[in-house]
Amino acid sequence: MIRFRFILLAAVAVHLALGLGAVMQKSITTDELFHLAGGYSFNALGDFRIHPDNGVLPQRLHALPAVLLGANPPPLDTEAWRTADATLVGYDFLYRSGHDHWPLLVGARIVNALFGAALVVLVGLWARRLAGAVAGTVAAALAALSPTLLAHVPLATTDVAAAFFLTAAAGAFWHWLGARTGPALALSAVAFAFACVTKFSAVLLFPVFALLIVFDLIFRRVPGFRSSTLNARLPTLAVGLAAHAAAAWLCIWACFNFRHAAAAPDLPSADTFSAAGRWMFDQAGWQGHVLRAVDAWRLLPEAFVWGYTHTYLGSLQRGAYLAGEFSDTGWRMFFPLAFAWKSTLAELAAAAGALVFAAARWRALRPWLLRLAPLLALALVYGGVALTSKLNIGHRHLLPLYPALFIVAGLLAARCPWRPLAAATALIALQAFAVAGIYPHHLAYFNALAGGPERAWRLLVDSSLDWGQDLAGLRTWLAENNSGPAAVPVFLSYFGSGEPDYYGLAVRRLPFVNGFRRPVAPTALGPGLYCVSATALVQVYSPARGPWTPALEAEFQSLRAQEPAFAEYFQNPARRAELEREVSAAQWQRAWARYDLLRFTRLCHYLRVRPPDASVGHSILVYRLGAGEVRAATGDSLAAWNALLARALSPDASAAR
Repeated sequence: MIRFRFILLAAVAVHLALGLGAVMQKSITTDELFHLAGGYSFNALGDFRIHPDNGVLPQRLHALPAVLLGANPPPLDTEAWRTADATLVGYDFLYRSGHDHWPLLVGARIVNALFGAALVVLVGLWARRLAGAVAGTVAAALAALSPTLLAHVPLATTDVAAAFFLTAAAGAFWHWLGARTGPALALSAVAFAFACVTKFSAVLLFPVFALLIVFDLIFRRVPGFRSSTLNARLPTLAVGLAAHAAAAWLCIWACFNFRHAAAAPDLPSADTFSAAGRWMFDQAGWQGHVLRAVDAWRLLPEAFVWGYTHTYLGSLQRGAYLAGEFSDTGWRMFFPLAFAWKSTLAELAAAAGALVFAAARWRALRPWLLRLAPLLALALVYGGVALTSKLNIGHRHLLPLYPALFIVAGLLAARCPWRPLAAATALIALQAFAVAGIYPHHLAYFNALAGGPERAWRLLVDSSLDWGQDLAGLRTWLAENNSGPAAVPVFLSYFGSGEPDYYGLAVRRLPFVNGFRRPVAPTALGPGLYCVSATALVQVYSPARGPWTPALEAEFQSLRAQEPAFAEYFQNPARRAELEREVSAAQWQRAWARYDLLRFTRLCHYLRVRPPDASVGHSILVYRLGAGEVRAATGDSLAAWNALLARALSPDASAAR
């Protein structure tokens, strides 16, 4: 046992060193902005209007360093604050509040990394209890060295915390069903309560618990009873389930300061939740009727009800990208393919081994059904929901399945009939090889079967590859490759919550996925370096995504004819006043924004068939374009554009590359 504790401690140390060492080189990711701003508002201001839809407990923990470091609040006399605009409030908090956001972000990331350490310990101890030290070592090592975990553990988001609490809650509930003791009930109720304030996916624990109760009734016997009938167990079950509900209810209210109203009474008011809530309840089907009653009777805090409703509606329809295709309602194969592409060979081998073992030894599975019941129930429910989910925006949503996979891998290695130590060593070596090959760009990991990270943007984007994490890396790359007298202009289209100005990036801005409502300014295109985030390159969140149609070309050419007028409007104040007598300022801004978008979309169609000259962290693709390429792609006729695409796709061009 002492030796295994040292192994477990070493696994945790390696995990934290790899995760935190890598993330210190990464800029803020898209969702971290929301978590920092939301958590700070919860802790320092006692206000819950900003981002209550992604787990209030982790956000409060993420923001503790910001509070302890004395961070300044965002401006509260703004429309963004009054309308609970998490994006703009987050931007103000990070970049306009008079403090450096980096120490706050580092503190939040260190806090979240503790959930990763806890998860490594959990799977290691669980596997050891089931099958001994070899199983525990394999499970802990695979978890510690998993690129998927290492990508998300040190980020201030809720995904790893949710994986930990969902797994812990399932295991604790099964333990209570067997032990029927007060301490076991308390542990299970607390784990369930924490899961409920970590992420709204905790709602899936209801069917998980139901499955476990069925397993318990079928496979286990209650001491003192001749049968395992429901009547024999009903009183204990009723008391235990009531305790779980009470613990969750109390924990939710405690996390929201035991106050129903989302907005703090002494801060500028916000009617967003009540106004938006009525509309959202109408769109949420039968759940909307329940949620409306819960809110009206004040059974749960307003922000919790709003957050759940907003999350549920977002899961029904969201722009998504999969291997060149676009959808607002997702694909059944999205998560199976994401799992196949982004899991390591060791993880895939473990999954395949489990299926082969189950098929070959199904008659001997009954004892293992009891031992693995909570993991099986969680995998069945969560995996089943993933297959039908329309929220196809990231492989990270499969994180709760990986702890079970690590534990099963440990069991397979320990029970391997041919040299278990060799099997264990092989699995750990494969995992170590995978992480060594991708460090420090863990988020960009794609296995060899998917073609590796270089062409990963053709398969998945957003948080599966490009979450805005490489602005710092872009600064380093430009310093090494585009400095001095030979430096050329740099054009940037960025997906994320980072601010190029913070990193001293002197770039000309192309359309950003999130521009934080900065004033639209015209950018003249020309030769230079075009640095494009993978998510922006595939245009997944663009209103002009998909094929370049004749209608888009006609609109583009019509707006392109207005370029001289745009130049006069933005560069000549006197002429601007004259032009605004005929067309309002808002209309000029909208027209330019639309032209800018279509021009960039046209460019991206070309860049997607032209290999990049370099990449930064596999998430920002860099193209060195000449004047002729830029003109043909963004400022010439359709015939010239088609000829450019044909040259890029020609065998001669491929051979030259």
